[in-house]
Amino acid sequence: MKVYIAGKIRNEDEREILEKVDKLCKRLGFETFLPHRDVGLAKNVGDVKRIFEGDIINGFKNVKLVVAVLDGLHVGAGTAWELGYAYAKNISAIGLKMDESVEEGLEYLSAILIGSMKIVSSMKELEKELEEFKIK
Repeated sequence: MKVYIAGKIRNEDEREILEKVDKLCKRLGFETFLPHRDVGLAKNVGDVKRIFEGDIINGFKNVKLVVAVLDGLHVGAGTAWELGYAYAKNISAIGLKMDESVEEGLEYLSAILIGSMKIVSSMKELEKELEEFKIK
């Protein structure tokens, strides 16, 4: 079962969290798609077509679940787009927000994102949700 791991990827700290989610998913037996690992980063506008095709056209093939890291003052534009795309394709999603509670982050997360998926606050909670997802 394939999991798409979404989140901001502009700095090492952001990528490190995504890589921890990737390790957890793999340990639980999921196949993963991790955009910065599997397609790379956009260095300039010339990379846009490669990134879009790699991340969305190819990356979403056979995806059953999106795990999205939602930490920070705002959700990244790409992450929000990926979540909307997943929702439109009827692909389940789990959000991971470890830096503050959903209640405290309402202003930055938006009711739309909160209403579209289960959001957990720790890797341990994420592990539990992933285990339950495998059973479905």
